[in-house]
Amino acid sequence: MRIAQIPPLYEAVPPKLYGGTERVVAHLCDALVELGHDVTLFSSAEARTLATLATVRDQAIRLDPSPLKSDLAAHLSMLWEVRRRAHEFDLLHFHTDMIHFPMFEDIAGRTVTTLHGRLDLKDLAPVYERWTDYPLVSISDDQRRGLPLANWAATVHHGLPTRLYAFSPRPRGYLAFLGRISPEKRPDRAIEIAKALGMPLKIAAKVDAADARYFREVIEPMLGDPLIEFVGEIGDDAKSDFLGGAAALLFPIDWPEPFGLVMIEAMACGTPVVAWRCGSTSEIVAPGETGRIVESMDEAIAAVREVMALDRAAIRACFELRFSAQAMGRRYVALYADRLAGCEYADVAPLPSATALAG
Repeated sequence: MRIAQIPPLYEAVPPKLYGGTERVVAHLCDALVELGHDVTLFSSAEARTLATLATVRDQAIRLDPSPLKSDLAAHLSMLWEVRRRAHEFDLLHFHTDMIHFPMFEDIAGRTVTTLHGRLDLKDLAPVYERWTDYPLVSISDDQRRGLPLANWAATVHHGLPTRLYAFSPRPRGYLAFLGRISPEKRPDRAIEIAKALGMPLKIAAKVDAADARYFREVIEPMLGDPLIEFVGEIGDDAKSDFLGGAAALLFPIDWPEPFGLVMIEAMACGTPVVAWRCGSTSEIVAPGETGRIVESMDEAIAAVREVMALDRAAIRACFELRFSAQAMGRRYVALYADRLAGCEYADVAPLPSATALAG
């Protein structure tokens, strides 16, 4: 199949630091190429991919030092280029929420849109009620609760390359928190759990501008304890050591997490996960096999002691079976084939380029 992959432009593909959606798209592109498909990735110039790269911006938006930039303009320009070249592909796979809906209505049947974020926001329902022809993919079954009547085609859990993170059979006795410092991620819970157990906690996390006050007023005062180490934001190259050295990953979220990529990153290293029963966690963590699901601080403290006895090699094996990039790629290929078999293929005439229009 000839497949176009269209991620957002906020981060590089894959991201140099924090970033979930673009990381998943990077792994999906490579898996699809390895499975024998012709894949074109529309992305910024620094993308690293086995797919054919269609460059639509000089660099990803977040790390672009220019103070004068428009994310909306960048995405509209990218979508115009995808639309101009739509005739080259059997299927267009969007990861851009709903911004592409008005531009591709006539070929919605040849598209798949994976929704990567939370779907219980006030303004979303009218959009999905207006554009009902787009087949949607959820990244967990729980994610659908925000839009139960949407045009869901499948749920496809995220996957990671098996070679990306190294298995670590022997942890180094600390707990880990990885992700983003924000109220809904509850790093304060992680700190309290570590202190209650008397175990070191390493926090590798970014602090967005929107969460700077929360970090300054709530989390920073908690970092004075000698058990707590704030590492800061890390990239993929540091995760094997960080997660592999942990006795357990703490995932104490307090929001409807659509997936939670860090959980399977930990499993890839053989590290068990202690997660709050919230959002997707019950779909990702297998109690007694790859970790524990908890609903209180007391349960979390007890769970840490329990999961440290789990077989780390079995955790890694579960990751390879359920959450590898190849498994994700095969699930998407089956979905693509199903979508194309069920829709009437319509030729799409190429649109003129921006250069031709300007001339």
